[in-house]
Amino acid sequence: MPKANMSAGDKQDGYDLPVYGADTYLFYSLHIPALLCITASFVSAVIVLVLSYKARNIRTFFKWTKSERFVVYLAVCDGSFNLAHFTDHFHILVTRDHVYPKPLCQFYGLMLAEFITAQNLMVNIVAINAFLLMYFNRNLNFGTKDYRLLSWTFGIPLVGAATAALLKQLGPNGSFCYFDGVTGNTTNFLFTTVPLCIILLINTTLYILIYRKLSVETRRLRKSIGQQSRTMAANHSAVRSMSLFVLAFIVQWWAMAVYGVWAFVNPDGVPTVVFHLVTTFSNIGGILNLVVFIIIRKRSLKTVNPTADCTVQSNLPRIEKPETG
Repeated sequence: MPKANMSAGDKQDGYDLPVYGADTYLFYSLHIPALLCITASFVSAVIVLVLSYKARNIRTFFKWTKSERFVVYLAVCDGSFNLAHFTDHFHILVTRDHVYPKPLCQFYGLMLAEFITAQNLMVNIVAINAFLLMYFNRNLNFGTKDYRLLSWTFGIPLVGAATAALLKQLGPNGSFCYFDGVTGNTTNFLFTTVPLCIILLINTTLYILIYRKLSVETRRLRKSIGQQSRTMAANHSAVRSMSLFVLAFIVQWWAMAVYGVWAFVNPDGVPTVVFHLVTTFSNIGGILNLVVFIIIRKRSLKTVNPTADCTVQSNLPRIEKPETG
């Protein structure tokens, strides 16, 4: 059991921290809403995957458009994150104690570190791709079977999270398993808070620039006719779809960025409401991705290919040319 009366200098690791809100209403107000959000998010991620594979042939996955593949990748991130985080919160709720044994808690922490970071990097690539498409009419090349994209978004976080685990930086933080609340605070700040704040700033800036350029171009295109303007309109449709992922990312992770900076500067001064906002917004990624999926799917019903093929056949808008590798 955690030793609540220990001084900060006597604590060896996160297991010496008290369980957040133990014996108060804060305990249930943290874990029950978190579990509800996580469950809804996981169900949403499954729905996205099922509808995506039902609409398209899985054997030709790497020939799907980028937006179609982004939807699937983000659903995988959300679903995997939700599975690990649900069992983590549920374990603590049932036992009213930290997760034991320690390797299990470290595994949960590794899963969270992997898929939180992977999603951050993935949406950052989406934002950069949308910006390049909007301003320079260029698409990023992800390589054969997206190996460049997948190596960056999943490989790098896995190496970082595994290294943190080997260095004993993962463990309980008093509320759930992630970076250890005693030994891993600095690592958490460098691994999660700093990259998240940088990516959030970049994505928000790119979103504003894209939205501004898109508004100007849309007004100009309304006065234009011909194949060139129709082709540009197709690119703009791609940008709109990609921008939805960026907006959903901002909604999901703004609270965690605020909390991370606040907790590092003044660990004991973070308002309870800010902490609870984190456990709500950060756990609804699957729901937001489903909303993006539905919006894109509705738009696809009105999408007309600017080439001679005319009508789009996919349930998701075929807004970019499929890549062959």
